[in-house]
Amino acid sequence: MTKHDKQACVLGLDIGTSGVRAAFFDELGSEIEGASVRTKGISSGLNDLSVSEPEALLDLVVETIDRLLVDSAASVAGVELISISCFWHSLIGVDSTGRATMPILGWAETRAANAARELRANFDETESQARTGCRFHPSYWPAKILWLRSNDPETANRTTHWLSFSEYLTQEFFGSAGISISMASGTGLLNQHTCEWDSVLLNALRIPNESLPEIAVDGPSENCLRKEYAARWPQLRNARLCAAIADGAANNIGAGCTTREQLALMIGTSGAARVLYEGLPPANIPSALWSYRADRNRVVVGGALSDGGGLYHLLKESLLPNLDAATITMALQSLEADGHGLSVLPFWSGERSPGWSLTAKGGILGMTHETKPIEILRAAMEGIAYRFALIVRALDEISPHAAIVAAGNALQSSPVWLQIIADVLGRPVRLSNIRESSSRGAALLALEAAGKIPKIEIKSSNGNEVVVEHDPARHEIYQKAIERQVRLYEAMIVSE
Repeated sequence: MTKHDKQACVLGLDIGTSGVRAAFFDELGSEIEGASVRTKGISSGLNDLSVSEPEALLDLVVETIDRLLVDSAASVAGVELISISCFWHSLIGVDSTGRATMPILGWAETRAANAARELRANFDETESQARTGCRFHPSYWPAKILWLRSNDPETANRTTHWLSFSEYLTQEFFGSAGISISMASGTGLLNQHTCEWDSVLLNALRIPNESLPEIAVDGPSENCLRKEYAARWPQLRNARLCAAIADGAANNIGAGCTTREQLALMIGTSGAARVLYEGLPPANIPSALWSYRADRNRVVVGGALSDGGGLYHLLKESLLPNLDAATITMALQSLEADGHGLSVLPFWSGERSPGWSLTAKGGILGMTHETKPIEILRAAMEGIAYRFALIVRALDEISPHAAIVAAGNALQSSPVWLQIIADVLGRPVRLSNIRESSSRGAALLALEAAGKIPKIEIKSSNGNEVVVEHDPARHEIYQKAIERQVRLYEAMIVSE
């Protein structure tokens, strides 16, 4: 393909914990071949997922757009929209001039555990979750803000506004720090029913409403790039911003999982299982789950694991540094289901769903002198699958027997893990053929909001997905392994 073969309509940005991706999409939401670039993230390990520098990440986004505009195989003179998919739950404080007062606190931040414990002691968590869709947990803003006030009062006092990274970026690029319903819904401070900041928590926690970003309307804003960025990227000077959508919601949309009948199971650095549908939040949210929003009309209900592909890569690099991917895959395939006698508690980055423990730590139990490194890696993959099984059981209350659609680079590159997931769940798993679901999902939502396409529920695949069937015998073995892991988990958190 040569340059200018296809006309770009949307610049899509996907900002994740593992890197930044930029791509061009046409007016029907199809990614233009040869018109995407990816820049490796600033995180070098699991510890870096909890804290990172906003300016460094901002520079990474700028670098990625620079590269795309140089390398693109698309005509970009007519770009109308800029869509953004961004990781949920981050928190940045800024001062009255808009300068960051602190690093980004990400979803893997665990230092606010005592603040979350204080919230659980002082509030009815079930009642609060019914309004906000969120448990009290270090991932969310209430615990993070309380922790900052107690442990770094100077920073908290210098902070005049609280933002997530998506608003920090759009403030820099467009001069607007409005927050989308989608991003706001993952803070733990949004009333999911009214789509406004939750006055009960704001008043009780003494968080001024004016310290939070204005909630943006759905659809393209009137904001275009600030002068310095319009001069840097003249091809984008007339493109309008669509408020950022959270990566989890975008992933569902891009994978074509937009009804209660389809459940997206994603493993990237972390992991999640989610259903997205038009309608109202659940009247009763299972305690294992959260409820967020994609926009004012669509709800996302699911559970998230803090450890997924990131833990896999950590163990692989630590235990099997000299083996190539093909050799590792063959070795993993040669092992029997739960044949190693190990139980892995996959909480290196703490726990979110399904138990929301404030103290959970990772562990490998059952090792002997004969335990092989490849067995530890397989046990970790199975251990993560067991946590997904508990989330999917809870989601059956919302979307009974939904079809499982697998997404995310970790599953798309690992037939072994796909088979493990199918065997653990006891259900067929369809592998999405959309490799970049989050950036595509954000682009589709932007096109719908701009009136370019009638609905996001357009055909999202070519019908040639791989379907993995489960093995009943292995499924039976895994049910006993899940029970064993649950007993060990309960023993570990008995003091909470």
